[in-house]
Amino acid sequence: MTSNQPPFHGDAPLQRVARAEYALRMNRVLDYIDTHLDTPLELSQLADVANFSRFHFHRIFAGWMGETLGDYARRRRLEVAAQRLSCGSGASVLATALACGFGSGEAFARAFKLKFGCTPTAWRAGTPERQTMQLAALRARQSNLDQADSKHDQAGQGAPGDYGVSSQPHRKNDMQVRVIDLPQVRIAFHRHIGPYGAPASEFWRDKMAPWIQSNGLEGRLCFGVGHDDPSVTSADKCRYDACVAVPDDFRGNGMVSVGTLPGGRYAVAQFKGRPASIGEAWMTLMREWLPSSGLQCDERPCFEQFAPASALDPLTGEFSCELCIPVRAL
Repeated sequence: MTSNQPPFHGDAPLQRVARAEYALRMNRVLDYIDTHLDTPLELSQLADVANFSRFHFHRIFAGWMGETLGDYARRRRLEVAAQRLSCGSGASVLATALACGFGSGEAFARAFKLKFGCTPTAWRAGTPERQTMQLAALRARQSNLDQADSKHDQAGQGAPGDYGVSSQPHRKNDMQVRVIDLPQVRIAFHRHIGPYGAPASEFWRDKMAPWIQSNGLEGRLCFGVGHDDPSVTSADKCRYDACVAVPDDFRGNGMVSVGTLPGGRYAVAQFKGRPASIGEAWMTLMREWLPSSGLQCDERPCFEQFAPASALDPLTGEFSCELCIPVRAL
């Protein structure tokens, strides 16, 4: 018997193409869910977004993501709500619940307490203490790495996406923050799902950088977009996009996602230091600068932007980029 389907098993190049196509389709679904959390998410509609069979989509999604569609949507609604409650938003708990797709404050409170162990109000009130504890834990975990680094010359090994925290504090007064308007940017990106830090750095080195070079995009502005708060989302489920600016007529080759990084008002801080201290710089902005700024985050993603040619100093190992937080008035 012959088959009209192309060979798959044993054909490594075809396997890579097939997995890339699945990744593109699933990324469309994940992005669609994040931008429609306040609406009912019907399986049939999401299957159409991915261009997969409606009958089989729930199995495909669970197999790819490791959780059912319903569990994923519920988790994202709660995680986004937790992020909004802790980032200085002036919205009420009820408004946050409705914006994240819960039908009532009571249903939201029950689901939130089940996941996070406290009420939404207590979560918001405990944000400063929680951030302090998170920073202390990150510094303690990083100290062993810093000791190892002092014994071995590893300058220049860090890369974009290295969201560790150095044992050397990144002081608030070292960061000069500008509030400016940034233009919308058309981007091509590969998505990494998993821990930030070294795995994301390796993703840039092993996948994104070669892809940029092979497509003649060297020298263009690059961006690292972390979609999830690692203090809320488990490390194995965090999403990180390694992005490069592309021309308006760029269409990709079926192996990369193409999208838009939103423009608008951003708080922009210049970072320069060891890559392992980027995480602390982000926390400093969120914990110390943002609450006193008279501004709050909105729903656009935070990102790092950098020029690849000058981002990493090969002599010192220091990484330079701009940390960009989308903001609006309280």
